[in-house]
Amino acid sequence: MINEIATSEQIVAELKIIQSVIDVEMNEDIQEAIDRGNYCSAQLARTGKLLADAKIIRDRKLSSEVVTNLKKVVALPASTANKYVDALCFEENYLVNWCERVNRSCTHQLDWCRTLISKAKAEMTAFSG
Repeated sequence: MINEIATSEQIVAELKIIQSVIDVEMNEDIQEAIDRGNYCSAQLARTGKLLADAKIIRDRKLSSEVVTNLKKVVALPASTANKYVDALCFEENYLVNWCERVNRSCTHQLDWCRTLISKAKAEMTAFSG
């Protein structure tokens, strides 16, 4: 079953929420690391879906714009044509880039949470042994 593809507006709304949470600096409190790790785990899957949706939106726009502007695109040198096509889809490219960055930020924050939790476990073992 194919999930419904989010609109650009829906993607932006979700990314703003996720971005506002991951922008908050985290301290080394273990419970905060666990909570942030749980949040980032869930958002990692969600941002992957948003990224896929953003790419579909971009590809549809790209296809439409290339067909509409085919005469212009064909007349340009290849490197210029690529830049022209990118310019036609600049908003969609921005959305894809933002999704990728938020997804990667969730990944990095999840790694940091694991590191903090591992450190706390090691310290507990050292103090109790």
